[in-house]
Amino acid sequence: MKISRFFISTQKDDPADADVRSQALMLRAGMIKKHAAGLYSYLPLGLRSIRKVEAIVREEMNRAGAIELLMPVVQPAELWQETGRLDKFGPELLRIKDRHDRDFVIQPTSEEVVTDLVRSEVRSWRQLPLNFYHIQTKFRDERRPRFGVMRAREFTMKDAYSFDRDFESAQVSYRAMFDAYVRIFQRFGFEFRAVAADSGAIGGSLSHEFHVIAETGEDAIAYCEASDYAANIEKAEALSLIATRAQPTQDLRKTPTPGAAKCEDVAALLGIPLQQTIKSVVLAVDADKPGQQPSLVLLLVRGDHAVNEVKVGKLAGLANTRMATEAEIVAAFGTPPGYLGPLGTLQPVRVIADRTVANMSDFVVGANAADFHYTGVNWGRDLPEPEVADIRNVLAGDPSPDGKGLLSICRGIEVGHVFYLGTKYSAAMGATFLDDKGKSQTLEMGCYGIGITRILGACIEQNHDAKGMIWPDAIAPFTAVICPIGYDRSEAVREAADALHTELLAAGVDVALDDRGERPGVMLGDWELIGVPHRLVVSDRGLKDGTVEYQHRRDAAPTLLPLAEASAQLQARLKR
Repeated sequence: MKISRFFISTQKDDPADADVRSQALMLRAGMIKKHAAGLYSYLPLGLRSIRKVEAIVREEMNRAGAIELLMPVVQPAELWQETGRLDKFGPELLRIKDRHDRDFVIQPTSEEVVTDLVRSEVRSWRQLPLNFYHIQTKFRDERRPRFGVMRAREFTMKDAYSFDRDFESAQVSYRAMFDAYVRIFQRFGFEFRAVAADSGAIGGSLSHEFHVIAETGEDAIAYCEASDYAANIEKAEALSLIATRAQPTQDLRKTPTPGAAKCEDVAALLGIPLQQTIKSVVLAVDADKPGQQPSLVLLLVRGDHAVNEVKVGKLAGLANTRMATEAEIVAAFGTPPGYLGPLGTLQPVRVIADRTVANMSDFVVGANAADFHYTGVNWGRDLPEPEVADIRNVLAGDPSPDGKGLLSICRGIEVGHVFYLGTKYSAAMGATFLDDKGKSQTLEMGCYGIGITRILGACIEQNHDAKGMIWPDAIAPFTAVICPIGYDRSEAVREAADALHTELLAAGVDVALDDRGERPGVMLGDWELIGVPHRLVVSDRGLKDGTVEYQHRRDAAPTLLPLAEASAQLQARLKR
């Protein structure tokens, strides 16, 4: 590719409204053009990388036995009504009407459409297993689009959907997709982790996220260096940090704590470790019938811990909770937040203690009176034994749930997600088949997504420096670039660069020749910004010695190669 016949538009400075490095670099390098919040055009450089991402995904999906089709961006709303998601999905689901006043949605995902397709086409167990996938535009009306292409409103995703006859075969399909995802991200050249995850709005009982490790990642990942354990912080199991509860050694006392409304302040005032205090969080569960008062739930975690809302939402009766209002708290506890605790509430309150809290003794909690806390509190003696559940986030240094070491925490950018759905959608939509005994059975499903355009941003967040992006070979917009110094002035440089370009093209290398005649500083700066991994510089000075300069984007300095061997040596490097 000669760049004079291509389109490149680079900028010297970072855009003022870029909130992450990948967004700034993609805009500066001319990979994307922003039209509105979360809406981008992908310019030729960006599109080249997207097409390479898609090609690898297609190869591995096909290798895993999935079959490509294409489903519509605009979907009938009645399909979403069948599963109940038309209302449950929330404002991110963009709803529209056509000229006949019929309701449609702009798809954020395609579970309903693919299930509708399969229920009309699949009749017999002999047609199973099936796995359909497509690479298609999606739209989610994000409240606050951010992080460039990683949290855009319009994006491209590969989503796949498996259909099986029973649980056992569904697990085989799930594992095939899991393994395919591992191969895909390995081929991209990423440092990544597959982590156990919560299924969220998609639903299902088995779920893994694939995260590109990056400091700017939105998600916290807990992992054990001594084993294969890894989980999203929302999913990671928090074991009790106290093996057995000690016997009480202190008397219960109502202790003055003036102005100490936070656990940290209480610990400092009383001269005790923060780990001896208990934090109280109050949730409300609205009644099903109008006019009835909401019920309140008091969550107790150690003072240095944080409540995990996802875990709480999975407890019986707590699927739909909200933070209690101050008026509701005062009515139940007699005091505003800051001095709340489980002793002496004015109304019955469901108390749930974290596993660590349940094994604590001689602890400190709010006294339900402003400027007072109870010290020397003990279960059994001062309080009834609590309902116990895992309701907190893990911390670095916590024991790994698999018993093989301690947990570490890192940040990750989610780029893929695999779910086992079971019959969540097939049962709601009546997707059945006849088994080998002629009996009707409900299809078992799985779904599997990769954020195609999101991959670009995640890759850059993991691979960049002060000069610009550093692309892995597999998805770089160009694998190599030839930078001739004085292409428009030196016949020798032009002939050598053209010959090298022709030779590499013939060998199947995705190489660009920058024949624009730009000044060396501008030309080299552009390609460092764009991040093409392999660069060959041809100059009159080098040609006098029969050499060209080779430099990988990560190298600190160039290496001289014989001109006659430059193509072969570059090809050898690419094969490695």
